[in-house]
Amino acid sequence: MVPTSSTPNVKTIAERLTDVRIRIENAAANAGRDASEIGLIAVSKKQPTAALEAALTAGQCDFGENYLQEALPKTEALTATTQTVSPIWHFIGDIQSNKTADIAAHFDWVHTLDRAKIARRLSEQRPSNALPLEVCIQVNIDQEASKSGVSPDQCAELATIVANLPGLRLRGLMTLPEPRNDFAAQRVPFAELARLRNELNGAGHILDVLSMGMSADLEAAVAEGATHLRIGSAVFGSRPE
Repeated sequence: MVPTSSTPNVKTIAERLTDVRIRIENAAANAGRDASEIGLIAVSKKQPTAALEAALTAGQCDFGENYLQEALPKTEALTATTQTVSPIWHFIGDIQSNKTADIAAHFDWVHTLDRAKIARRLSEQRPSNALPLEVCIQVNIDQEASKSGVSPDQCAELATIVANLPGLRLRGLMTLPEPRNDFAAQRVPFAELARLRNELNGAGHILDVLSMGMSADLEAAVAEGATHLRIGSAVFGSRPE
């Protein structure tokens, strides 16, 4: 169910988006990168549809959702609005087998692919009139028992399977590392993901995406080559309970 908290202050969300974009620009400049190469995904789980509408009005078009049941009403509502910017939907949560048909039908991207079975289902269930689903393989870079994702040494095998599925387009890798407070320490797992991506490209893949970095560590992610940042609280503030 979509949250129904009060309508957000549009200016506040617009200002937050501006602040995040400034952070990205500064991080890119410090890393000698072009900020236009770095995409911002506004993580909107548990946020009311009105918050997404406010972000869309402020020019934000990429939204990340974790829970399918919550996301579907939002995708329908925002698709129905007459905005100058069309929303792009990124699924960034764990994927259950019984949810793949709706994910394949309603999302543009999946960042959390970590099983061949799920990849095959998404490919088979992608609508024939749609472009291939853009996907990233989730890598459990710190090999935490509590988190999803393939281990780094399993990444190549899954990448080969995914790359040969007609309904999918393998774009890159995603990770959600353990929180680290020190900037240098934050860079370590992101550097490892970049190394894995480069290794896969050296083996013949053509991967251009590193989906990594959140509100607390986006600067470290940008320093290590992030192309897609998944930002929630810095855009929308604290999530409603």
